[in-house]
Amino acid sequence: MPERYAVIGNPIAHSKSPLIHAEFARQTGQDLEYGRILGDPEDFPGEVRRFLAEGGLGLNVTVPFKERAWALADEHSPRAETAGAVNTLIRLTDGRLRGDNTDGVGLVRDLADNHGFGFQGARVLLLGAGGASRGVLLPLLETGLARLRIANRTASRALDLARLGAPLGPVEGSGLEALAGERFDLIINATSSGLTDEVPDIPDDCLAEGGWTYDMLYGDRPTAFRRWGQEHGAARALDGLGMLVEQAAESFWLWRGVRPSTAPVIEQLRHPAGLGSRSV
Repeated sequence: MPERYAVIGNPIAHSKSPLIHAEFARQTGQDLEYGRILGDPEDFPGEVRRFLAEGGLGLNVTVPFKERAWALADEHSPRAETAGAVNTLIRLTDGRLRGDNTDGVGLVRDLADNHGFGFQGARVLLLGAGGASRGVLLPLLETGLARLRIANRTASRALDLARLGAPLGPVEGSGLEALAGERFDLIINATSSGLTDEVPDIPDDCLAEGGWTYDMLYGDRPTAFRRWGQEHGAARALDGLGMLVEQAAESFWLWRGVRPSTAPVIEQLRHPAGLGSRSV
């Protein structure tokens, strides 16, 4: 009988996770089923407990429940602890729940392994200081980058996040206006501005020569920030589809102890009908 996993969120109908995990299971010969759960904002803990009581072994968690999943977990991985959010719940053999966050490792693996970006010694700008930025903070600081600047429209939020990361690596925070005269080898957009086809208000010249841009959103057409990168001479202007698949692969490994191949799944998702703009 297949072992059960699912993704829980609200909304959830758009989620590509069932397709991704079905392909991972096919590749690796794992006998599992993976579904979608439209989460009730009034009863998230109850829905998780019901799924587990019915034999579920693990859940992916997406908006708006990642922080509530963190609170529900009995223990946390270091990256989930830093993020203050959980996107992967694992039922342990004693029945307790372990919370992890695979978003950051998904981002780093997509950039480094799939596209060949060299983090060692790089100057990196992370736009936004919300949950998406918190989720990738620790894995970014573990790459050997020379400098991580977090910039946000409200400077105090960027400064708070930088203080959280300061014991872990070279990170600083500022408002967007403080970017004048700065240059970065990689600019990552972790804001939701692309959902309204907008771009954060950053200087036109803050991308270094040969620099890359990366939008954590993805879509069937280039996102607004991906277009910004292309228009401003980025050597590579990427979106977050690869991050979506890589973070799913990390969840799959945490549950099953097997690492699937991500490249064919990314290729399979690259040209679907009606994908639309979504975040990871």
